[in-house]
Amino acid sequence: MSQFFVTGTDTEVGKTFISSAIMAIANAKQISCVGYKPISAGCEMTPEGLRNEDAMCLLESSTIEVSYDEVNPFAYVDAVAPHLAAAKTKQPICLDSVLDGLQNLRRKKAGLTLVEGAGGWRLPVGEGRFLSEFVVAAQLPVVLVVGMRLGCLNHAILTYESVLSSGLQVAGWVANHREMEMPYLRENIDSLKEMLDAPFLGEVPLVKNAREAAQYLDITPLLHLD
Repeated sequence: MSQFFVTGTDTEVGKTFISSAIMAIANAKQISCVGYKPISAGCEMTPEGLRNEDAMCLLESSTIEVSYDEVNPFAYVDAVAPHLAAAKTKQPICLDSVLDGLQNLRRKKAGLTLVEGAGGWRLPVGEGRFLSEFVVAAQLPVVLVVGMRLGCLNHAILTYESVLSSGLQVAGWVANHREMEMPYLRENIDSLKEMLDAPFLGEVPLVKNAREAAQYLDITPLLHLD
């Protein structure tokens, strides 16, 4: 069973999009998969309760039967840093519960489990703690989604170095296009290939859906990770 934490160089860089694409590839290879987004902010109230678009995408991409609450246990209405939304609603984020949620999904024995973060790697969850502490406790290798836009080199390198300093492995990284035209796009990607000592999983252009994105990714390094 393979398990990874998907983080990004910033918010809105395509973590869910890439996660769904990876799960589409796994599904095509007849590998069972499940997604987990423990914390979400920016939810809509529905008759079934709070629902987050990203968490719903992971739920729909999962081939293992799970409930919404199993995929997204901490959900908040306001589209702000989750620890601020948690303080406002007096519903604190508990990292032990986040870990318990992962353990529950692990018992379902999916061939591939993807845990998607919120925002970037050092997401505050309140009381001086960070979501990255959960990733360390769970010992999850990290997949880094680099949003290709101005500033991505700095953000990618800082994130990469922070993951390594936490004692974790960067299992691979993806260059995800975020703009119609980025100046020096090719040079930026080449620079990242030189500076990030991790498998390059692919470059995803601006496409409409995760199934289209899947054709630009090679997840072989993830499936054969020791």
